[in-house]
Amino acid sequence: MDGVVTRTAAVHSRAWKRMFDDYLRQRAERGHGAFREFTHEGDYRRYVDGRPRYQGVAAFLESRGLHLPQGTPDDAPRAETVCGLGNRKNELFNEIIARDGAGLYDSTVALIHDLRARGFKVGLATSSRNSALILGQSGVAGLFATVVDGLVSAQLGLKGKPAPDIFTTASASLGVPPARAVVFEDAVTGVEAGARGGFALVIGIAREGNAAELRRHGADLVVNDLGETSLEAISAAVRAKRGEHA
Repeated sequence: MDGVVTRTAAVHSRAWKRMFDDYLRQRAERGHGAFREFTHEGDYRRYVDGRPRYQGVAAFLESRGLHLPQGTPDDAPRAETVCGLGNRKNELFNEIIARDGAGLYDSTVALIHDLRARGFKVGLATSSRNSALILGQSGVAGLFATVVDGLVSAQLGLKGKPAPDIFTTASASLGVPPARAVVFEDAVTGVEAGARGGFALVIGIAREGNAAELRRHGADLVVNDLGETSLEAISAAVRAKRGEHA
């Protein structure tokens, strides 16, 4: 969803930075080392992007040698726990969305409409727990025959990216085996998850100018935007991967 369908990846990065910078400053003021800011390139993309919320918190903290109690999803946003920090980030994210809204990638929506018109099933797999809010506000909830999000993952005990669970679950819900399904992803962890899941094709979207990185982690085809591809190009790429002739 974020970074493929909706223009919310940047909002997530802003919310994570504000939450972590606030927390790291508080630690520094309490005498626990010097403040070092959270950055998009060095921290968000490496430890947080594409991961379930609490896993992202834990991964970043570990990168700084910090260890907090896990807590529970019911922790207050000010609690000094992994879940508390994650909940604070979500609070900030929702504030930004309420104020600024959530934009769409029109090229992605156009491709979805084309796929649906030609009889293809389209599902959404995302680590976000905010999919209902974002999709509803964006007016595209009706485009997806199934949605496997962070709430569904928690209910079913699915592993987060780079495990392929959310993609294989969405595929199963559509009644389509992974070998006949295509994954679209902009996050490195998501591309890796698609590659691990045995999908017919994994298309990486290099929103960050990171085409080479996406390819290294398993993308079969990389574009800067889905306006650069089409059903015909995707079908050709699937055939080429299988070693089939046109």
